[in-house]
Formats: sequence, C-alpha cells, structure tokens
Amino acid sequence: MTVQEALFRYALRLGDNSLVLGHRNSEWCGHGPVLEEDIAQANIALDLIGQARNYLTYAGEVEDKGRSEDALAYLRGEREYLNVHLVELPKGDYARTIVRSFLFDAFHLPLQQALATGKDERLKGIAEKAVKEVTYHLRHSSEWLVRFGDGTDESHRRAQEALDDLWRYTGELFTPDEAEEVLAQAGIAPKLDTIRMEWSATVDRVLKEATLTRPADGWMASGGKKGVHTEHLGPMLAEMQTLQRSYPGVEW
Repeated sequence: MTVQEALFRYALRLGDNSLVLGHRNSEWCGHGPVLEEDIAQANIALDLIGQARNYLTYAGEVEDKGRSEDALAYLRGEREYLNVHLVELPKGDYARTIVRSFLFDAFHLPLQQALATGKDERLKGIAEKAVKEVTYHLRHSSEWLVRFGDGTDESHRRAQEALDDLWRYTGELFTPDEAEEVLAQAGIAPKLDTIRMEWSATVDRVLKEATLTRPADGWMASGGKKGVHTEHLGPMLAEMQTLQRSYPGVEW
C-alpha cells in the first residue's frame, strides 16, 4: 500500500467515525432528557459532522477521482464505510449514549492532539481546530459519566451495564490496519499504542471518580476498519442517505 492509498483510507476513516457518531448523537435532538442536553448533543453532533466534512473533503482530494464530501458521505454502500463498530451502535438510553461518547472521546482527543503535531499539513490544520471541540466533548461526557456513576443506584446500574456491554468495542480503536501502520512509519499518523496509554489513563481516572468498575479485557469486536459492520449501520445509512439517493445531485 502506498502512502497516498493509506492516506485516503485514513482520512476516510477519520471522517466516517465522526460522521456516523455525529448522526447517532443527532438522534437525541428533540428527545434529550433535559433541554440543556438536547442542545448539547445537537452541538456535539454539529462539531462531529463539521470534522467529517473536513476529513471527507481531504479524502476526496487525495483519491483524485472527483468525489466530493457529499459523494463520499451519501453515495457509498455500507461495506465502503471504514468507521469502527463503537460509533455505529444505537444510542440506547442516555447512560449508554454517555458511556459510548466517553469511551470514544477519551480516544479521540489524544488522536487529534497527535495529528495536530504530525507531518501532514492538511491533517494538522483539521486536527488543530478539532482539538478545541473534542476537549469539550470529553469534558461533557466525563462529567455526565461521573454524575451517572456516582448518582443514584439506578443511574449507577445503567452506566455500569452500558460500560460492561460497550467495552468489547474499544479494542478496535487501537488495532492498527495496514493504512495506519504505513502512515505511522511515515510520521503522518500516531502509533496507536501511544494513544492507548493516554486513553487508558483517562478511563481509569474518570471511572474511579464515577465509582464504576473497569471491565476486564476479553474478546474484542472488530471488522469496521475493513468495512465489515454490525447490523445497525445499514439502516442508519438508509435513513441518512435517503434524500441524496432519492434526488441525486440535489442542492439547497
């Protein structure tokens, strides 16, 4: 795999992770547990979709086949998406949404910080902006996780159950594929072992404050980076892509 091929897949994955999670978070719009959280989740979703636009635009330019951010977002099939499984799972109740967001945010922030110091100027520029947004995302999910974990018996139970269930999807975040290995050797992407150390430290610190128990590592789900997804992504894409596929080329 050439560096250009790896860069295309990597930018696509970064965009897909943000796009899919952004869509999932947007599903809380009008359904949040309190008005403030309704607005917060909508804003976080907008941040993620904005990041997705930047990464998908860059992926299209690297690919150099005339595909725009819209074409990459709305005109690919399920197997062409390279996001990890964690971000595509249904939102569940609010405790599950917060746990999923926290596990991803704790990974996403050190990743963006590392990219902001990398050799690729375009990725560096996108990441520098994203760091400010993702810092807030992690603070938001951390505070709510502590509120759930160290709250009532019911909120603690729901948060722990969500953590136990979602833990199996965290291993994929740190399992590099060929594209990540090529770019790490080229100094463009960080080594995931380093990101995992920072993620683990953040997870331990916040879980301790939340009085939640870190699950033991075991079997980890994988396949998203290769385009093999759970049964949940297809229906989500059908909903997300319906307008563009019904009216090809439509513009506002």
